[in-house]
Amino acid sequence: MTAATNPASVRNIAVLGSTGSIGTNALEVIAASEGRLRAVALSAHRRLDQLIAQAHQFRPRWIVASDDEAARDFPLSKLPEGTELLVGQQGLDQVAAATEVDVVLAGIVGSAGLRSTWAALGAKKTVALANKETLVMGGSLVTELATEHGALILPVDSEHSAIFQALQAGRAEEVSRVVLTASGGPFRDYSPEQLKQVTVDDALAHPNWDMGPKITIDSATMMNKALEIIEAHWLFGLASDQIHVVLHKQSMVHSLVEFVDGSIVAQLGPPDMRLPIQYALEYPNRQPGIAERLQPIAQVADVDVDHV
Repeated sequence: MTAATNPASVRNIAVLGSTGSIGTNALEVIAASEGRLRAVALSAHRRLDQLIAQAHQFRPRWIVASDDEAARDFPLSKLPEGTELLVGQQGLDQVAAATEVDVVLAGIVGSAGLRSTWAALGAKKTVALANKETLVMGGSLVTELATEHGALILPVDSEHSAIFQALQAGRAEEVSRVVLTASGGPFRDYSPEQLKQVTVDDALAHPNWDMGPKITIDSATMMNKALEIIEAHWLFGLASDQIHVVLHKQSMVHSLVEFVDGSIVAQLGPPDMRLPIQYALEYPNRQPGIAERLQPIAQVADVDVDHV
């Protein structure tokens, strides 16, 4: 029996926010994992038709309709056999702490993602964290809870995944600084006069990444990078003067770590969220994946990183 078909080797994933950008990318990773990863729980807020379609494809143990009002009209007859419907925040908390779940992918956007992440950490789960607001709002409490229960927080943001990977090249006390990269969003080359004319549609047209609307807007305003600085502080125990940001338009260098001896270790990859998602879901293993590939000599030769 191969590792991919051995039930003891299967990692059970709860994908919270499965109809969003992070969630749909995660399901692509799970579908391509050759049985190593299994979606045992899926959740959506109001996109219930999409949630039902996902349930038929992945046959999870549970689906959660987190919006109580939308759930009132949920067509139970459309659920696949063996899938149970849970409702509201209580349903999210239940699957996040379920004994059958190995990894919770926290992909619910904004403050709404905090409670289910808290439930997962309290149940000693590994949390693949895509919800940066959890650490922005409750960084000290969340990290203390993870330490207290022996839970593991793995970053899904491409920048923080890059830092996490690069930090493995040395010890914590050997780190001089980390450098988060920023694409600059769709307005990076705009003049002040041009910025006066931009529209919401312009802000949603990110030149590099295909993300959900909130993160795309936050990228256009650079607010996303401010949140990532706070996230890096709590994830890696860094002082504020150890966290720097540079503009890197191509989004190939996802972040860098500089050590006290002057060595800089960077993680490079395509602007494809499936790569950091897979790293978090499969950690500490690396497996063949479906993310795009860089051609380093041809592409990285033209990398532009300003103000390192």
